Amino acid sequence: MKNNSILIVAGEPNSVFLEIFFKALKTNNFKKSIILIISKDLLLKQMKKLGFNFQINSINKKNILYKKLNNKKINIINIDYKFKKTFDKISDNSNKYISECFLTALELLKQKNFSGLINGPISKKNFLKEKFFGMTEYFAKKTNKKDNAAMLIYNKKLSVSPLTTHLPLKDVSKAITKKKIINHVKLINKFYREQFKKNPKIAITGLNPHCESNYRSSEEERTIKPSIKYLIKKKYKIEGPFAADTIFLKELSSKYDVIIGMYHDQVLTPIKTLFGFDAINITLGLPFIRISPDHGPNHMMLGKNKSNPQSLIAAIKFLDKE
Repeated sequence: MKNNSILIVAGEPNSVFLEIFFKALKTNNFKKSIILIISKDLLLKQMKKLGFNFQINSINKKNILYKKLNNKKINIINIDYKFKKTFDKISDNSNKYISECFLTALELLKQKNFSGLINGPISKKNFLKEKFFGMTEYFAKKTNKKDNAAMLIYNKKLSVSPLTTHLPLKDVSKAITKKKIINHVKLINKFYREQFKKNPKIAITGLNPHCESNYRSSEEERTIKPSIKYLIKKKYKIEGPFAADTIFLKELSSKYDVIIGMYHDQVLTPIKTLFGFDAINITLGLPFIRISPDHGPNHMMLGKNKSNPQSLIAAIKFLDKE
């Protein structure tokens, strides 16, 4: 029996996630049932503090597949943890709780009876520390897909994908390889074929300003151009390398479905400038679809009830398709 529900891990407890989750439920009628993995204690405290009023439906994860669910109540799998305060500072104190939430979701997803996973933001500094660059790498490791996952910031008009994720700039050039570029393009192409029945048009940037360097050998000549040449021979719709300071001009970017950049901010800065919160972070290459809203915990906005739920709504709607 397929449950087909959408799993959501609330993530960092001291974040704006529950605020935007409450707003998303209040203003939208989602077709598929949503199951939230969270501390019931935290949920009730933040609901009261923020002035929302939902009924709670507690679910036993052992018989979850046989439950007929809807979104008239908030369906939760309770991770038993007591919070002293409704809103507190982000710290290591929540790491064990967050880890248990993710491990519970990963265990359920092995059953392959869910539409996918959405996770609320976490603090990379506190939860991931130096073990992983980001959640893309965390999920890749946990699902034995290390070195075979990619980050896609998706918008139906234009998506971007950084070849390297949360990597210090000084290390980016060393991480750019032909194998990585080729595999990255293959993951994106596979995703678009499976989800949208199309072979995407892909543009790829260079690393250096204007795709050139004063050194004898640049990354463009040594690695990026040969990778593009290989992929073109294999019939992928890819062009480049393009200078990152011009590829996002409307007359250029409108020709492509995806722009691949060499490092995180090279493509995330312009995509957020173009679309604001109307984009979602999808991890490609996993055995399930994993999405997160395209923003962080935003601790500075805690309790103010002013946060924008648009990215979370877009994430749920992506998985809410029949």
